[in-house]
Amino acid sequence: MSGGVPPDGVRPSSSAERSLTDRLYAGATPVRPHHLGGAPLVEAHGLARDYAVGSSVVHALQGVDLKVARGELVAVRGRSGSGKTTLLSLIGGLDRPTAGEVVLDGRPLGELSQAELVDLRRRKIGFIFQAFGLLSILSAAENVEVPLRLVAAEPREREDRVMVLLDLVGLADRARHRPHELSGGEQQRVAIARALANRPDLLLADEPTGQLDTATGRSVMTLLRTIVRSEGLTAVIATHDPLLIDLADRAVELRDGRIVDGAA
Repeated sequence: MSGGVPPDGVRPSSSAERSLTDRLYAGATPVRPHHLGGAPLVEAHGLARDYAVGSSVVHALQGVDLKVARGELVAVRGRSGSGKTTLLSLIGGLDRPTAGEVVLDGRPLGELSQAELVDLRRRKIGFIFQAFGLLSILSAAENVEVPLRLVAAEPREREDRVMVLLDLVGLADRARHRPHELSGGEQQRVAIARALANRPDLLLADEPTGQLDTATGRSVMTLLRTIVRSEGLTAVIATHDPLLIDLADRAVELRDGRIVDGAA
């Protein structure tokens, strides 16, 4: 793929998004096309997760049904303890449900071995966490490069992709800086770039603006929305911030482990 041509199905609607798409795909190696619509990328059926706490059992999720369309940005809202992190962990294959199943791109995760789940996470899912999770001894560029090394990408491909992504998130001039030399917003932008390194189909973000002030948080969320549009990604973002909900295509609310609103 060359000349800034986006994958099939991606139709950036604004000049800013077209410019962003040009930067993402100019000179890039071929990537899997993303098609909007069709069968859901993510399906959760009767999802439940229980945890033993001493002699008690905590029902973190209770019978959750959820479908997320390809190319859709869904916000999962709810108070702390409502089950948002648990839901994202199950969708991303970081944990296994007590009951029910998660189907990702037609593949039931419960049928995959641990090794297959690791490979799936590395190649098809990008994770963004509230705590950034950057490696302190590595520079911004080296942090973004980590996922590419894990899939044995060629050195030239790694270098090109890292610089495209750092430019995308506005940090090309901070590539050699380590996390302690970056602001909170800059660290989260590095984490976003890292999550996109292997061109995932699904982006999962758990309270990505939780450690940021309102203005910086909204800037980061706007960046995420633009990237989702430009890359044709599917995204599920957990947040308790009502100011960010309007940036999603759809919001669902979790309360005491159950979806109570917007479970279309």
